[in-house]
Amino acid sequence: MRAARLIRMALLLQSTPGLTAAELARELEVSERTVIRDVQALQDAGVPVRSERGRTGGYRLAPGHRTRLTTLHPTEAETLYLSGLPSALRDLGLSDAADTARLKLSATLLPSLRAAAESSARRFHLDAPAWFREPSTPDLLPELARALWADLAVEFAYARPGREPGAPRRVEPYGLVLKAGVWYLVGRVPGPAGSPAFLTHRADRITGLRTLPDGAFTRDPSFDLAAYWQEHSARFARSLLRAAVTLRLTPEGARRLPGVTDPTAAGRALAAAPPPDPAGRVTLELAVESEEIAFAELVRLGADAEVLAPPALRARFARHARSLVALYRDAAADPGADPGAGPAGSQR
Repeated sequence: MRAARLIRMALLLQSTPGLTAAELARELEVSERTVIRDVQALQDAGVPVRSERGRTGGYRLAPGHRTRLTTLHPTEAETLYLSGLPSALRDLGLSDAADTARLKLSATLLPSLRAAAESSARRFHLDAPAWFREPSTPDLLPELARALWADLAVEFAYARPGREPGAPRRVEPYGLVLKAGVWYLVGRVPGPAGSPAFLTHRADRITGLRTLPDGAFTRDPSFDLAAYWQEHSARFARSLLRAAVTLRLTPEGARRLPGVTDPTAAGRALAAAPPPDPAGRVTLELAVESEEIAFAELVRLGADAEVLAPPALRARFARHARSLVALYRDAAADPGADPGAGPAGSQR
């Protein structure tokens, strides 16, 4: 374990000279005290690691020194072929470049490693879109990606569902995210009082895209796309949950609740619920998107969930239950009845 960490430290110092003990500790997920000990171990092994003090100080390798630790382990070679989504590369117009890069990489690997790397493509396939949904691949995506690589601002109109496209807006593209088969653009725009703000746009709603030749901008080095997306996704999910229902669940209903509704909302509701009653049933308040969606989700729990409030939703479940009783009572009374017929023998 320590040997692998020492190798990684040497490679980090080779690729990013000047890393501080704190930065190395974060990268290696160890304490700064461990970093200092590991630096000493590298020096004892003959690796010329230098420590420089001051505002621009940090750890560096001696000028001209290159480690010879870049030979790949078979498992590392295999993972290289799992590092991208073929469909995403195709959408971005990068599939040819990716194929060429893989060929070049294969040519530099030892024959045994080449076989190990290529075998991963026969064993794993990453498919981003969700089930029962056609993937959304806007034609403008490659142009958007080119502007993103070049740090050039773009201008486009944005059309929300059921509305006409708005006025053209200028956006500095910071990142593209593929979520469940849908592409999103994260971009910087002028915010209140001229301060910059980051917004998210669905790429398939962008129209009239134009890259601005004089739109070069300087990226904010502190912007973290993955962290932004995680926070944005959580905030978006919370914004959808505008209503609440009160439920009484059996133990089985409580177990299945995260599988039929928003898992985060279900987890919070279960964690905040009081202890179960003598029958083992738990009463809780669940955040939902709407009563309509709550009905479609909670009906899947059947008799393991009882809606206590709001009254309108409880009444809807009661009507649904009565219709089921009528349907199956009639079927039980006449086993030979046409299963396609509705209650009381009426044709649907």
